[in-house]
Amino acid sequence: MRLRLPTERPTEPPTGYKIAHPVLSQDGTRAGFTGVSLGGALPYGVVAEASCVYGLRHRPPHRRCDCGFHCVHDRRAAEALLCTAEHRAAVLLEVSVLGVYIRFERGFRYARQRVRVMTLGACACGAGAVALGEAGWGRPGWRALVPCCGGCLRGRPSLSPAGFARLAGDGLRVVAGGGSAPAGLEAVHGVGVPELVAEAALLQARLDFFQAQLARLGERGGSGAEEG
Repeated sequence: MRLRLPTERPTEPPTGYKIAHPVLSQDGTRAGFTGVSLGGALPYGVVAEASCVYGLRHRPPHRRCDCGFHCVHDRRAAEALLCTAEHRAAVLLEVSVLGVYIRFERGFRYARQRVRVMTLGACACGAGAVALGEAGWGRPGWRALVPCCGGCLRGRPSLSPAGFARLAGDGLRVVAGGGSAPAGLEAVHGVGVPELVAEAALLQARLDFFQAQLARLGERGGSGAEEG
């Protein structure tokens, strides 16, 4: 006796959330995404159909395989994945679950998807991202991109959020998630990053002043010894 899963017939495609790395084609004419786990070797576009990563000829999502796209129901669960070290440079995707899908407790495994919104995280330095810069790694034929602020681009190849959305096509919307750090990390003893920068500049100025004073005292001491 085979267990049959309940059949759902939603009036609208379910919404899910996942993380991925934005990528740009080698010739700079296409933009897409690459996954962070099993399907990371197969970049996909805004509207894409899954294929079995093991090369099997069944249609994803097969019940006896783990192929297909994956996403979670809760946005916060997807954002939590961005806290891990290997996923800090990834972006958050809001997707429409299309075609056949299998519902799990925390999310879906499904055949087709449409990426509706890509949300950029902060730059690695903590500032708000203004562009997508080359990450320094990629897949065959694709260059990975990471959110960057203007100061950290440092002349490396980059793409604006609007430019990425245009190359990706199919109505993708790209939004910036801001550069503020999570609660408890933005401030140290009630002092924010701008205040710390100002305090460091003041300390450096005081250090320069004391070094100048010591140099003058050294010159006076040397001249007194010669006179004696």
